[in-house]
Amino acid sequence: MPAIDSGGGHVRLRLDIAYDGTDFAGWAAQAGQRTVAGVIDEALSTVFRTPVVTRTAGRTDTGVHATGQVAHVDVPAEALPHAYSRTVRSSESEFAALVRRLGRFLPTDVRIRNVVRAPAGFDARFSALRRHYAYRLCTAPWGVEPQERRYVTPWPRPLDVEAMTAASRELLGLNDFAAFCRHRPGATTIRDLQRLDWSRDGHYITAYVTADAFCWNMVRSLVGALLAVGEGRRSPDWTAGLLSATSRSSAFAAAPARGLTLVHVDYPPDDQLVARSAVTRDLRSL
Repeated sequence: MPAIDSGGGHVRLRLDIAYDGTDFAGWAAQAGQRTVAGVIDEALSTVFRTPVVTRTAGRTDTGVHATGQVAHVDVPAEALPHAYSRTVRSSESEFAALVRRLGRFLPTDVRIRNVVRAPAGFDARFSALRRHYAYRLCTAPWGVEPQERRYVTPWPRPLDVEAMTAASRELLGLNDFAAFCRHRPGATTIRDLQRLDWSRDGHYITAYVTADAFCWNMVRSLVGALLAVGEGRRSPDWTAGLLSATSRSSAFAAAPARGLTLVHVDYPPDDQLVARSAVTRDLRSL
């Protein structure tokens, strides 16, 4: 059965989304700003001929990209037929025609790659187990190749990947990441950082970052702090001390947005979605 909202009569759809964040003011809809949610909501509302609003797994910041974003939308049941083609191909999924149609409605820097009926209890944000990000840098003396300039951050100084890896280990686990988060009233900064490691391929350096959730600016701030270690301006054990901070640290700058991409979101089996959502909604403490 599809998920039905509390008012009844709505079908919940899961959307798998990719976008180039360069020309967007982030995910969340904002008056007078071009945002990913704004253009998707507009396209879906046009197709379904009724206003709809998407909810997402990760509200990415201005300039941040995604290849594996997930969202859901609740569509009135009577509007659902607008998604179907007059001619249905037996080999196609239920919403293949909708995906093609959205490909024409949406601007070229955002794509809805797949649409399915969400299982009961699915919530793109609260059902998620973890989010996976990648941050890419290039230390080539000539900078970033022109074809990659929107997705890779040029870094003009050498970086010690081994030192950054050692410093990253100090941050893993369930911690208060207040030093790495921009403040939001009433929001917790406690997160379970499950992966933070680095790889080098020639001039390219990539950080892989996974957590159950991220607070505002957290990934870029983590990378920014570790770049200070990689340049030798801080020792690897310096990062551990940042976990005792109660507010955003001014000792480092967040890394530029262009290098960051949301690559995947994990969800539990369908029969565990409701339980996971309940756990996520609890306000955590250490």
